[in-house]
Amino acid sequence: MSAESIDQYLDDNAQRFESEFFDWLRIPSISTIPAHAGDVKKAAEWLVARLSRLELKPELIETKRHPLVYAETPHIPGAPVIMVYGHFDVQPVDPLELWTTPPFEPDIRDGSVFARGATDDKGQLLTHVFAVEAVLKDMGALPFQIKFLFEGEEEDGSESLTEYVPTHKDKLACDCLVVSDGAMFGPGQPAITYGLRGIMAFELTLTGPKQDLHSGTFGGAVYNPAIALSQMMCKMIDEHGRILVPEFYTDVVPLTERERRQFADMPFDESDFFGKIGLKDGFGERGYTSLERRWARPTFDINGMTSGYQGEGGKTVLPCKASAKFTFRLVPKQDPAKIVKSVETHLRSLCPPGITMQLDYQHGANGLLVSLDSPFVEAAAKALEEAFGCPPFYTREGGSIPVITLVSDVLEADVLLLGWGLNDDNAHAPNEKFSLADFHSGIRASARLLLEIAKFQQQPGT
Repeated sequence: MSAESIDQYLDDNAQRFESEFFDWLRIPSISTIPAHAGDVKKAAEWLVARLSRLELKPELIETKRHPLVYAETPHIPGAPVIMVYGHFDVQPVDPLELWTTPPFEPDIRDGSVFARGATDDKGQLLTHVFAVEAVLKDMGALPFQIKFLFEGEEEDGSESLTEYVPTHKDKLACDCLVVSDGAMFGPGQPAITYGLRGIMAFELTLTGPKQDLHSGTFGGAVYNPAIALSQMMCKMIDEHGRILVPEFYTDVVPLTERERRQFADMPFDESDFFGKIGLKDGFGERGYTSLERRWARPTFDINGMTSGYQGEGGKTVLPCKASAKFTFRLVPKQDPAKIVKSVETHLRSLCPPGITMQLDYQHGANGLLVSLDSPFVEAAAKALEEAFGCPPFYTREGGSIPVITLVSDVLEADVLLLGWGLNDDNAHAPNEKFSLADFHSGIRASARLLLEIAKFQQQPGT
């Protein structure tokens, strides 16, 4: 095998890769809009046809909603098994009037392609398909097995994949899951994301009198649900950002000194970061930097509060109901099922007399942490440095990707989160884009990763 000959193949086929990518972008595969169900399937069929050209015998797996796409190379006894995950569905395009060019007509401007799905996730997904094509052309066959698992519901909850994975564990078994559905640390600065925060989402509803009351007639004699809600929410977190739910921090794994040094050494400008969102200063748990708070510490946030009259002008009512939607971001080892009981017990202890409380736990997911000593992390670091010309940063992600955590937990696999996008790519927003230079660097990095894994003499851990 030759990295030079693979690079030559990638250079020779760069224009074709872009052309095929743009053709795929023209399919409006919006999973959340029923009228586009046929387009989601069309995008899946396009992918099946593309994988068929690699002689991988791909499957289009029908579900009760949108299809899955699966393919694999032959199993190699004793060798690692790598699975690439991605999604071919995209977000709605609203508000359409804010797009400079039509969202499903790819337009190249300033070195980037603008279209819905460009970076999230069609372009990033395809980098791995094209990389496998290049390596197979050079090597004829891989000395390990690679699997592809792509879905059409990531933007709408991944229900079908969530049901499919636990019932097909043998088929999907792998040592490492590779995911490119995110961003680099910065322009020209690749990153390996080795941790994700988990999440818990709730809605709290407080009910007082049977109807809204005149605040002059009843104020002072009846507990106001809006006031009760405000008081209860204030007692969920202190003025320094520390969560007040009993036993909430019991299972929190502290940052290692190695991680804290790595975060501190990153070229992160706090004043610039906050300035871009219109703030002069940040906020958070004492004793931690902004990166540590965002990536590796648990948090509590109120996402919305509703009560009483909110129309134009005033209306002197004492509202009969008040509600709040709130979420926790969890770090690895925190168990949502365990914490939900503590949250409910804490809130019931705060609920005042005369108020009825209803707490709805909506959904949750565990956090994820991959060891930096994983041989796959080492292989990815070498691959990214060769492709981008500089070593990667090791980052965590403050957000949550529940389906990735599920797949990792069920299959007991390491995870490599290798995003090729940028934070300003406007994913989920008008004028979504993807740098074509990063598109090609992503293909090159993926091919280098395959070459590094090919050097493994046996399955890690055996």
